Amino acid sequence: MIRLTLRSLRAEALRMLLSALAVVLGVAFVAGTMIFVDGMRTGAYERAGTFDRHTDLGVYSAGREALPPALVDRVRAVDGVAAAAGELTNTAGIVGADGRPVLGFTMLVAIPTEDALRSYDVVTGRLPDRAGEVVLDAPTAAEQGFGLGAAVRIGASGGAARPYTLVGTVDVADTSRDVGGPFVGLVGPDALALTGERGYGRVMVAARPGADVAALTEKVRAVAGAEATVKSRQQILDEAVEDAVRNVDQFRMLLLIFVGVAIVVAGFVIANTFAIVLAQRTRRTALLRLIGATRGQVFRSTLLESAVLGLVASALGVLIGVALAGGMRLLLSRLDVPVTGGLTVTASTVLTGLLLGTGLTVCAALLPAWRGTRIAPVAALTDAAVQPSRGAGRVRLSIGAVVLAVGVAALAGAAGAGQLLLVAVGGVLTFFGIVLFGPVLVPALARVFGWPVRLVLGATGELAVANTVRNPRRVAATATALVIGIGLVSAFMVGARSTKDGIERSVDAQIGTDFVVSGIGQDLPAALVGELASRPELGVVHEQRSTVVDDVEIRAAHPALVGRTLSGVLAGDAERVGPGQVLVHRELARARGWQVGSQVTVRGKPFRVAAVVTADTPGGEVPAGHVIDLSDQDFAALFPAQRGYLAEIDPATGVSPERARDAITTVLGRYPTANLMDQGAYKKMLTGTVDMLLAFVTALLGLAVVIALVGVANTLSLSVVERTRENAVLRAVGLTRGRMRAVLAVEAVLMALVGAVLGVGLGTGVSASTMALLDRLGGDFHVVLPLGQLGLILGVAVLAALLASVLPARRALSRPVVEALADQ
Repeated sequence: MIRLTLRSLRAEALRMLLSALAVVLGVAFVAGTMIFVDGMRTGAYERAGTFDRHTDLGVYSAGREALPPALVDRVRAVDGVAAAAGELTNTAGIVGADGRPVLGFTMLVAIPTEDALRSYDVVTGRLPDRAGEVVLDAPTAAEQGFGLGAAVRIGASGGAARPYTLVGTVDVADTSRDVGGPFVGLVGPDALALTGERGYGRVMVAARPGADVAALTEKVRAVAGAEATVKSRQQILDEAVEDAVRNVDQFRMLLLIFVGVAIVVAGFVIANTFAIVLAQRTRRTALLRLIGATRGQVFRSTLLESAVLGLVASALGVLIGVALAGGMRLLLSRLDVPVTGGLTVTASTVLTGLLLGTGLTVCAALLPAWRGTRIAPVAALTDAAVQPSRGAGRVRLSIGAVVLAVGVAALAGAAGAGQLLLVAVGGVLTFFGIVLFGPVLVPALARVFGWPVRLVLGATGELAVANTVRNPRRVAATATALVIGIGLVSAFMVGARSTKDGIERSVDAQIGTDFVVSGIGQDLPAALVGELASRPELGVVHEQRSTVVDDVEIRAAHPALVGRTLSGVLAGDAERVGPGQVLVHRELARARGWQVGSQVTVRGKPFRVAAVVTADTPGGEVPAGHVIDLSDQDFAALFPAQRGYLAEIDPATGVSPERARDAITTVLGRYPTANLMDQGAYKKMLTGTVDMLLAFVTALLGLAVVIALVGVANTLSLSVVERTRENAVLRAVGLTRGRMRAVLAVEAVLMALVGAVLGVGLGTGVSASTMALLDRLGGDFHVVLPLGQLGLILGVAVLAALLASVLPARRALSRPVVEALADQ
């Protein structure tokens, strides 16, 4: 039986090729993910201790407060300490050679001046030794044309940009200092002054040669006090590795979700393939049974065939996985996501790929193999034994109808119940309902979609539709594989478009000005808004600031803009907000018994209630509606250190937008950590992450869709083999080669179109349910259908199906009619 099985595999190699392709793609996704993540993990280990190569001890704050600079001097004076330096990491901005901010998230770091603690790789020049000196990463210096000795203006949230002398460039690529943008290194005092920080994030300590590190730890701990924690070099490295690897593991879990989707789709394709192939071998199986083969031998022979097929396909998949891992690195780099490490191929990755692919193929073949051995030998030798149109059982269809109905009901009722879990449950149940009820649902949809084809093509269309629905279970399995991938892609597309629409509506409601100035990765510099307000070309300049005091949100407000976020004024005049006058939101007014004219005390200062208002804003850190709006002047007087990340600006009366933009640009030339945008650009910035995530998800899910389309081609190709004599008869009675191609093309399109429509429907339903739930929970979200993108999905599915029909059609027409009529 073993030799017979191997010979059978060789004889039917072409027939199993597309089935093997599904396994190859699935394993390639698994292996590629593991190779890519293993490379990231290796890089994470290598870079974890890059900047602690000479650090023996580290002093860290036990709370949120920064470590005071004076602590560095006290630690440095401890007997046994060779060097001590404070370190902080923050964000900054660089003014480029053209006078504009250098794009990208800029990391600022305080670099030790002691040689015993310096761990940076210098490319040119040296590290800063004194105030007024700076180092940049080598790529940024080269791109901007900054040479050694050049004056480079650096700014941060502490104030306007200041000039520093460039004394060197460093290499921080693939380290924790590489965040995808420029790098700035200053001495500690300059870093504190520029950022406005009051202290350091940690104190790095180098021990003297021969010093007892354990005893030194106790001495440093005594000097640092109870509010600081002292960590050994090993603790520092272990925590750095743990943090780096944790991020990699979280990314791996995200990728494994998409891997699981691809594997499930491949399982559907493989199971359907074996079901078709074994049905076509009915007579051969019966002959083996007649000459003495037992059911067990036939069953084991089929499993051996699937194991060999799976092993060979898995080996190819592992090889292709290496290329796929390289493609994933390229994709992330195009999306400006920093990726460290190379491609690491381990024995465990290879073994996992081989076992997974082989096991998946064998498991997918179990049920078809068991069914294939149940036909009686004598009955199997007759034409009646071949049952290509065997339908699903009543029990399966009944359960499927119930599960489908419950899933749809769960999606519809999730918003009312306020449960996100119900959305997930509804989506899963709906999918399984489609799987179980598919033998009825899919053929019915195929007949509906085939109706215009029958009108246009006549008898050819009738034949194509009949061929499509003749085996309900087969066409349902083929279409279901598409439902998974396209359903998820559609869900993300609809969800992304709805989210973007919600963000844009929120901006329209909350931003009532022509221009917006936002901080790049941080709050706005303290003096920026004041300089903007002093420009005569600008009328309204309002910095969005807020804080929480005693479970009440205190917000800064501008009389000209305050009405944009209000849904109603219950009493008083909202535009009267100003010095000494505040707005109180309805829920807080009811809770405290306040009304127009009531006295309100904030931070010990009394105010009068100018109006009681309502606003469609959800609760955050405080209960919904527990809000007081103060004028900008009063807010600044009470909370001078509180900064915002956004400022709204309108031109002064009679000033053109172009003049106003020029005035803002002039001021921002001194503040590289701030960015000027109009409303459209601000919306694009906020929604850019959604677009990036959608592109990433679509690229990953695209492989599952490709595997499903391979299933369409596979089913059609095997069906052509099954209908060899039938197709020959049709050709003998006058069916032209062109019409034969049309029949097979229509079959492929109908299978793909049904799967795509069901997938789009499922994905849209899940996203609609999610948006309804978010809207009920306090957001401003409504489902918005990206009709162009959804139409593109259907169009791509149809085009791919047409391409998938080319090879089966060529095979159907390659044999002479007389030879095909003699086929058994």
